[in-house]
Order: sequence, then structure tokens, then C-alpha cells
Amino acid sequence: MRGLPFDDVFAALSALPLSASDVTRLREWIASRTHSAECIALIEQAARGRPCPHCGCARVHRCGQASGLQRFRCAACGRTYNALTGTPLARLRKKECWLPFLQSVLESRTVRDAARVTGVHRTTSFRWRHRFVPGAMRDGPAMLAAIVEPDEPAALVDPNDATTAAKKPAASI
Repeated sequence: MRGLPFDDVFAALSALPLSASDVTRLREWIASRTHSAECIALIEQAARGRPCPHCGCARVHRCGQASGLQRFRCAACGRTYNALTGTPLARLRKKECWLPFLQSVLESRTVRDAARVTGVHRTTSFRWRHRFVPGAMRDGPAMLAAIVEPDEPAALVDPNDATTAAKKPAASI
């Protein structure tokens, strides 16, 4: 049997009255269709031109692949590494689930909800959160520093309350 063209599927979905839960399930299914190749391409693009994480030497050459990632060998120390060596994501598996999980973290979902959406166990979700969040926090806004001068203290006064209406305001210093 020949598959339906996308336009026909899209037209059929547009004609159906979808509830909010149906739309949510459809979005989760579409988000789950990310491939590990997309995640690996993003990782290798970010690590392009990176020196050896062990000794800092820039003279490296390609040395095969492992787990879908390009491996490199340092000319100075002779050690091998990949784009994730020395990062919080080193030695993590299920790369195809990283992007949906990161989206769940950015949406402030709970550990259990993020695990359900990405299709991993809740303990995996817990461990991943502790690896992903510090990196995301490092790229966040800087802490503000300034001198703060307090103004006159303000008290909330209920105009219908006779006890607070009769009191005089505190003298300013």
C-alpha cells in the first residue's frame, strides 16, 4: 500500500476537531521524531577547531569514529578524544533524546514529566537534569550588583479599618 502524501495527512488533521490533549500528544510525537544525527551534527559543529582537552595542543588529527562522533588524536600527548570529552555530556548515551529533554528542561517540566516526554526512565531524567542544568545556568544572565537605598517604609492601610485609620504615619528619619 502506498503511503499518503503529507498534504493529504495535513488536510485530514485540519478537518478533524482536535482536543487540547490530542494537540499535545501530536506535538509530543512530532518532537520525538528528532534523529540522533541532528544532535551529533550540532555537537560537532560547536566543537569544531577545539584543541586537545588534555594538554591544550592545537595539533590534532582525525582518528576514526566512536558512537557516531568523530574521534581526534593529539599530536603532542597522543591521547584521543571526541567533541564531548571534558564536558558534562561526556559518556551519556541516547543522544537522540537530548534535544527533546533539553526542551523539557527549558519548559521547566518536572523530572517525571520530562522522562515521560523523552521516553527515558525517571532516574535517567534526574541524572541528566543535574548534567544539563549547570551548563544552561552558566549561559544565563549575569548576577546584578548595585547599591540599594531603602526609601520610607510603606504600610498597607485598609481605609475601612478604624484602628489603622486612626494611627498617625511614622515620622521619617
